[in-house]
Amino acid sequence: MKLSLNTAPANSSTSQALFILASTENLAELKSNYQINGLDNLIAATQFKAGIAETLPLLGQIAQNPHSILVGIDKAAELKAAKLAKIAQIIIKASQKKFKQISIDISALPNELHYLFALSLTQAAYGYDEFKSKKNNFVLEQIELIAASTSLDVAQISLIEAVQQGQNFARDLGNCPANICFPEYLAEQARALAAEFPNVLKVTVLEEQQLADLGMHSFLAVSKGSERPGRVITLEYKANSDQAPVVLVGKGITFDTGGISLKPGVGMDEMKYDMCGAASVLGTLRALCEANLPIHVVGTIAAAENMPSGHATRPGDIVTTMSGQTVEILNTDAEGRLVLCDTLTYVKRFNPAVVIDIATLTGACVVALGKVLSGLFTPDDELAQEINVAGEESFDRVWRLPVIDDYQEMLDSNFADIGNISGAGPQAGAILAACFLERFTREYRWAHLDVAGTAWLSGAAKGSTGRPVPLLMQFIANRAKANG
Repeated sequence: MKLSLNTAPANSSTSQALFILASTENLAELKSNYQINGLDNLIAATQFKAGIAETLPLLGQIAQNPHSILVGIDKAAELKAAKLAKIAQIIIKASQKKFKQISIDISALPNELHYLFALSLTQAAYGYDEFKSKKNNFVLEQIELIAASTSLDVAQISLIEAVQQGQNFARDLGNCPANICFPEYLAEQARALAAEFPNVLKVTVLEEQQLADLGMHSFLAVSKGSERPGRVITLEYKANSDQAPVVLVGKGITFDTGGISLKPGVGMDEMKYDMCGAASVLGTLRALCEANLPIHVVGTIAAAENMPSGHATRPGDIVTTMSGQTVEILNTDAEGRLVLCDTLTYVKRFNPAVVIDIATLTGACVVALGKVLSGLFTPDDELAQEINVAGEESFDRVWRLPVIDDYQEMLDSNFADIGNISGAGPQAGAILAACFLERFTREYRWAHLDVAGTAWLSGAAKGSTGRPVPLLMQFIANRAKANG
């Protein structure tokens, strides 16, 4: 879907449909701008209050736009970014099966919310029908944003469109069933992406024998339980750059049964989403290719399937990681950190400026933060601030939790250097998972994003969100601008 800006007079739009954002303060101004006769009587008859996402069809009262609708935003000065998604969803739902082009008058929105509203529109205009016999039949292709004055510019519009491409790619991968989307499928998607953008992207795929040769036995402890072999997939964007790269590491457990430490059956279908960290890395690399930002980025995916079998790792088994540290695997359902720790050791070879890993790592993070905020863990205050700012700018927000030495002793093992969970019971689960990873990242700047609560939704709205692609792209765009 394409976005465009129109700063001409408000009544100049000739799109198939016109949506006019209306606050409680600007109704009189709208009446004048659009020459809407009888608006006062219509508002009185319908008791239209311009509440959040409240709508009022204008029934042909704007001559050049017979399909015109007022959409309420309540009090403009008090409007919060969290409400923008609801307003965007109302507009997209009303138009995506009816109109190829619509216009939205965003003049009532505070200027600082124009970017986030445009981003919210692209996020709302998503549907997944790959495996349905009856398709969605969405026709909406173009949205014109109308405002005499706006903070948006062409560069921002281009970035939003790139984020949309990447976020949709991540959502498609997340929603794909695990009988289709297994480790080699993710490798195929990476190769296809590199073939689409051969001048800026190159891909490397390591197979299990190569992983064994590198000493990645923690990774292999997870993948060996499945008939689907694991893969470590690396995509390097602008590899010829002299810059030290931003390295993204994504957890790609394409299905997580828990292994021998088997999960309950209820809700296990959602464990196809355990590769959403990997999906966000692929989505971010696609967005980067679309935006062509001048920055060196490496995306590495730890792709495996966690299954119970005669070859599966048992609780109590001990493995040696690529770093040389030994791990006692006390719970095979704490597998994400096992594939990530070796991958985090592997990416040292890129001499990174910073490494961010993205993982649907712990249910404990969902308990702590729910579906609103992603968990952020890093010992680096400056990096934490940089990620937090990017989260606020993209409305893909994070909340920092501690990763400090005080917790490390809870991971001590009687038989190995470290246990993959605490022997002290269910305490500080998200923090201990981050502390485990931190032991493998002490040679570079590092942050961990636990997106177990934010990468997908359950219930009636079940599906991948594509988060944190907006956050990662904003972080990278800010760095590219600073380097510029």
